[in-house]
Amino acid sequence: MSAPVPSPKAPRERLVGLLVLGIALVLLVSSVTWFAGDRVGVGIGQLVLGAALVGVGGFLVRRSGRA
Repeated sequence: MSAPVPSPKAPRERLVGLLVLGIALVLLVSSVTWFAGDRVGVGIGQLVLGAALVGVGGFLVRRSGRA
C-alpha cells in the first residue's frame, strides 16, 4: 500500500481550514466579554458558533492531508 496522494486542492483546503480555526479561536476567547457584560445569550451563541467552526475547520484540515 502506498501513502495517499493529496489532491491539488489540498493546500487551499488546509489554508481555509486554518482560517476557520483562527476565527473560531477568536470567537471562543472573546465570548468571555459577553458573559462579563451580562449578555449571556450572546455569549452562549458565540460559544456554539465557535464550536461549530472548530468542527468545520478541523474537518477541512484533516481532509487536506499532510503536505
